[in-house]
Amino acid sequence: MFRHAAEAVREAQVFIITAGAGMGVDSGLPDFRGDRGFWTAYPPYARLGISFIDAANPEHFDRDPAFGWGFYGHRTNLYRATVPHEGFAIMRGWIERNRAASFVVTSNVDGQFQKAGYPEESILEVHGSIHWLQCTTPCNRRIWANREEIPVNPETMRARSIPRCISCRTVSRPNILMFGDYAWLPERTTAQERRFARFREECRGRRTVVIELGAGGAIPTIRRTSERLGDEPHTTVIRINPREAEIDAPHLSLPCGALEALRRIGEFL
Repeated sequence: MFRHAAEAVREAQVFIITAGAGMGVDSGLPDFRGDRGFWTAYPPYARLGISFIDAANPEHFDRDPAFGWGFYGHRTNLYRATVPHEGFAIMRGWIERNRAASFVVTSNVDGQFQKAGYPEESILEVHGSIHWLQCTTPCNRRIWANREEIPVNPETMRARSIPRCISCRTVSRPNILMFGDYAWLPERTTAQERRFARFREECRGRRTVVIELGAGGAIPTIRRTSERLGDEPHTTVIRINPREAEIDAPHLSLPCGALEALRRIGEFL
């Protein structure tokens, strides 16, 4: 299968990278798969019996902003400190060698593709980004860059400072689509979706490889995107996932982690 994946990569005129949370594991980011994985990464929430879905709830910013910003402030600091793993550079090398067009579609909010040198204008963040903020109300439709310093007590997971809206000074929040979220401002993501739609139209009919990395079935947004793209002519999907790699032929299934798969494909190139 790695040989077949390498053939698809070698012939590709277009690369579409679709990435879920598993893409960050090789960079040392925590795996939130299931409550046990979340609690291993965040022991204070285990003591409180709070799941990832509970923690990623926008109501905290209204009821207890120090608690809400404890979770998202910690993640902001973690993502800022994280160095993208080698796999990001491997794929950039393939794109450059083929002189191919490319686009990234990710459910991750961590900004790792931008940090790894992928152009901002060729990235679609379907759930938003932790590196951008909005008002909790919201008082207007404004979205601004997250330049806040957010110290967090690691024992209580409560923020020691609360970022504020730059317009009305009420509590701000990350511009991320959370669970049960009716206040998320989608304008930034909508603009990215329009750019991706134009990209697909411009690349229609070219040999395309979709490299899906670490996208699980619990929240299947990225997997479904890959499968829709795979229905297009001249398109091969390479699904890389250590636990849920199944995909129908003629597409390719690689049951391993992102970095291992990318390195092994590279061995055949």
